[in-house]
Amino acid sequence: MTPLPDRYCPTDGVRVPGDSLAWCCPTCRGPLDLDFSPTPASLKSLTGRVNSLWRYAETLPMPAPTLSLGEGRTPLVPLTDEVSAKLDFLMPTLSFKDRGAVLLAELALLSGPRRVVADSSGNAGTSIAAYCARARLPCTVYVPLGTSAKKLEQIEAHGARVELVDGNREAAGQAAQRAADEPDTFYASHVYNPYFLHGTKTYVHELWEDLGGRLPEVLVLPVGNGTLLLGAALAIAELFGAGLLDRRPALWAVQAAAVAPLAHAWAEGAEELTGTTPVAPTHAEGIAIPRPPRARQILRAVRDSGGTFLTVTEDGIRHAQLDLASRGLYVESTGAACWAAIREDALAGKSAVVPLCGAGLKSGLAHP
Repeated sequence: MTPLPDRYCPTDGVRVPGDSLAWCCPTCRGPLDLDFSPTPASLKSLTGRVNSLWRYAETLPMPAPTLSLGEGRTPLVPLTDEVSAKLDFLMPTLSFKDRGAVLLAELALLSGPRRVVADSSGNAGTSIAAYCARARLPCTVYVPLGTSAKKLEQIEAHGARVELVDGNREAAGQAAQRAADEPDTFYASHVYNPYFLHGTKTYVHELWEDLGGRLPEVLVLPVGNGTLLLGAALAIAELFGAGLLDRRPALWAVQAAAVAPLAHAWAEGAEELTGTTPVAPTHAEGIAIPRPPRARQILRAVRDSGGTFLTVTEDGIRHAQLDLASRGLYVESTGAACWAAIREDALAGKSAVVPLCGAGLKSGLAHP
């Protein structure tokens, strides 16, 4: 088998062997990146391949899959003449997180740990639990109090153990990291483990294929920990570097106004988070992250793309969720945030795609 690529710290350059169970930089304890620069296949050569994200095998840092649930290849449907929606809530566990979770589960199988731990506000936990069930790996998911009962039910249905943490999303992450430091434990972190980003990047590879070898002018993406946006940036770099894309789209990052640390940093022209920003309750629980560990990378990716940050109010989220439902698309409130950001003609005629990331059945309608 081809050796797994090394991981490295983007802050201080420390390298970690590909087969290590280390989940962070041993020096600064920051998230790791992957030493992997693939060349995507041409559009023509994709014809006839498996109808899942594994059709982009050249871009994935893993051998042939053993755990696939058919994830990927979600539909693209129009919302307006300029805007289309990619229906990632039609994934096996009803959220886009399956794109990264399948790679983490494959990596865990190769590592052979005693147990897998994860932390989540819901969707990542359900996805990790499902793929660990597929892999027959024991799994514990740490979640904050207040997590949707439907998501907790889904995690437990897959056989994972739920650990409720008395605190917010950040507290759940800290609890999981303490567990991850124990011997023979694989931390299936969708934030710290770069394999997750190499799974989410297939969102853009699919868009590129479905649009006939091009991308829209703008990719509108929800940002909490930034895993979808950073994955998108990886895919754009791969396609552009291979000469398969003649123009890079702008990345428009969307945050709930109630929890918008990155948008605040952006408004101040900062390259990193700036102090403590106000945090209030939000219907968009999936992106309510006060201090995302990859903040610097997210801000740089948006800046390099010529993009921007947008924030949405709680009323805007509610109205967008109902508007999508009136069009036949029932998504959770976090998944409606991007449509909330642009549905009032913010694009000024530009072409764009929004992801509908999670099914409405996971959390129900947002109420005033």
